Amino acid sequence: MKTVFSYVKPYWLSALIAFILMLIELMIELVQPLIIAKIIDEGIVVNDFSSIQFWGIVLVILAIVALLSGIINSYFAAHVAHSFGFDLRNALFSRIQAFTMATYLKFPTSGLITRLTNDVTQVQNVLFMSLRILVRAPLAAFLSLVMAFIINPKIALFLFIGAPIVVGFLYFMVKKGITYFAQVQWRLDRVNRVLQECLQAIRLVKAYMRNQYESSRFQQVADSLRLDTTKALRIMELIMPVLLLIMNVSLLAVIWFGSNEVHAGNAQVGELVAIINYSMRVTGNFTMFAFIIIAIARAKASSDRMKEVLIVDEGGLEEQSDKKETKINSSINEIGTVRFENVSFTYPNSELQVLSNISFEVKRGEKLAIMGETGAGKTTLLNLIPRFYEPSIGNVFVNGRNIIDWSMGELRAMIGFVPQKSLLFTGSISENLKWGKQDALVSEVRISAEQAQIHETVETFPNKYETRVGQKGVNLSGGQKQRLSIARALIRKSRILVLDDSTSALDIKTEGALWEALEDENATMFVVTQKVRTARSMDKILLLHEGKVEAYGTHDELIQISTRYQQIVESQEEQVGEEG
Repeated sequence: MKTVFSYVKPYWLSALIAFILMLIELMIELVQPLIIAKIIDEGIVVNDFSSIQFWGIVLVILAIVALLSGIINSYFAAHVAHSFGFDLRNALFSRIQAFTMATYLKFPTSGLITRLTNDVTQVQNVLFMSLRILVRAPLAAFLSLVMAFIINPKIALFLFIGAPIVVGFLYFMVKKGITYFAQVQWRLDRVNRVLQECLQAIRLVKAYMRNQYESSRFQQVADSLRLDTTKALRIMELIMPVLLLIMNVSLLAVIWFGSNEVHAGNAQVGELVAIINYSMRVTGNFTMFAFIIIAIARAKASSDRMKEVLIVDEGGLEEQSDKKETKINSSINEIGTVRFENVSFTYPNSELQVLSNISFEVKRGEKLAIMGETGAGKTTLLNLIPRFYEPSIGNVFVNGRNIIDWSMGELRAMIGFVPQKSLLFTGSISENLKWGKQDALVSEVRISAEQAQIHETVETFPNKYETRVGQKGVNLSGGQKQRLSIARALIRKSRILVLDDSTSALDIKTEGALWEALEDENATMFVVTQKVRTARSMDKILLLHEGKVEAYGTHDELIQISTRYQQIVESQEEQVGEEG
């Protein structure tokens, strides 16, 4: 928990104030039984009203001080806890953003969401309660025992009989609680994962009428969460009755022995009342221990999970964008060139080689079409250019320089990337396009939209470029989302443009207009496509098969040298003939 709670340090002064105010509350609580004893022994027993009045006023004043201390303590405790939660959540999110793709894949998305939400809330609540009651309860119990012992050691001795048993029992329950609640948090990850998958694929679920199946699947994981949570809470619920049994037996012994001492003249009535009062306070605070242990156990499980994210070593992180950038000296002819030299790649924690001995070069301003069957390694090859992953073997060069020698900021500033799955964010169309270039002018937004063949469509919307895009572009067609994604990349005016099968939803006319508009774009292009008509218009074609280069050259060259490419051409020509 040390790693997670290190984020409290900036708020140490507020935490100290809250802690001191909590101690003031506690001290007043401990003094009250002594004052009550004085009221009994020095006032009621001897019938001294002035003494009763004096100590009564003192008691009221202390109660007011305790009330004010509690209110101010709550303010500072809330400030510390919520500020800590804010910083911790931001630190986790920043850390996740810095992950390499290989590191990111080690954590399920649902697990990361749980860490940023439920886990942060757990430790935030424990911090708040620590400054209010978690620390106060055990301190109050212990100091109440000490105060009782100071008043009358003989009577108070009976309260200490069960102390070793209580301490051992609580230690055992804390260990059990941490184990059980770690399992509960893992179950919560599973629930979030199933929920996330179902909501993302809601159209597919409805189209295939799988509502009942998804409900059943969710019910299974939710039931597992229920059973594990119930099991954990049942174990924790044993704490209170066991503690009450031990303390009530001790309290009965105090009352029995204390009454004998009073009758024998060895103790005053006020002393016995004070010790009984302290005994009740010990018992009352012990009843909170079940709640405290559950909170601590959950916080420990949550903090361990967040620590996994926070302590990822530098090898699992990308270079930070604010890293000092190096001066790159590239010749004009090399700017925009990309070269693969004997590149092979295997995903982390996998033995399957996705790419094998890939070598080719795309010169400045050239357009390369990448073709191949599903699983041939097309997307993986593109992911190596912006250094989402690094080659297992071989090297990738951009502008004549190895990509590992570029800072991430410099390298990715040169690349306009359009992923295979078009992703849009909740916001306006203009905001989505400016996501590619935050300081883009209105004219730049329009030009990029015109190039991507989406401007005329946007103009038909009631609010035009201020039209709100639903979550993931749910209110747009597939072709519209693809063209907006392309416009977002074009607005960057990047030297290298990577299009991962991002024209699949476009009709022939629109796609043709797109490529015509990009003719004058001064960028090296990588275009994953399954369409021969698209590949034919490119300068070169790279045909992949099972992660290897099957053929490389122009359309006319591949027709002559590659049987596989000939088959692709023939199959698409037959398809066009059948459609005609």
